[in-house]
Amino acid sequence: MKCTDIELELVNYFNPRSSLIIPNVAWGFNIHECDLIVVSTAGFITEVEIKISKADIKADLKKRHKHFDTRIKRLFFAIPYYLEDCADLIPEDAGILTIGDREGKPWDWKAVVMTRRPKDKSIYKCTTEDRRTLARLGTLRMWSLKKELKEQKERFDRLYKKMKSLGIQTEMFF
Repeated sequence: MKCTDIELELVNYFNPRSSLIIPNVAWGFNIHECDLIVVSTAGFITEVEIKISKADIKADLKKRHKHFDTRIKRLFFAIPYYLEDCADLIPEDAGILTIGDREGKPWDWKAVVMTRRPKDKSIYKCTTEDRRTLARLGTLRMWSLKKELKEQKERFDRLYKKMKSLGIQTEMFF
């Protein structure tokens, strides 16, 4: 399971129609690097730290910031189902979201399960300026990704044309 797979499942879990969900926040919000920040409709901030291996979890324990910021109400660690036995490595105040493997499951199957509730760490509510800043950061990320997709499509189109010019049957590849 890759980090992007987990991110996409988390977006469904936190619901982008009701929550502001921003990936990879750090420099623009004057905070330690957060894999995912979720702002609830009530204005509370949840940080989600995504881990894909036991070594990744252990490395996180060495971080100096310990995921502390007075603006963060809750901290979750999101881990693939096959790392559930590593829960004892995750700080006690953090909640755990376990991500299941969706392959072969019905469309309405719940891929994300809260296996441990987080402890509330703050009563800070986002200001309008905080929300605007986070929304701007999310938008910046979107345009970078659109540019990357455009460049990948252009590379794909060039490869496709090259294959056709060489007489390679493209139907078996695409």
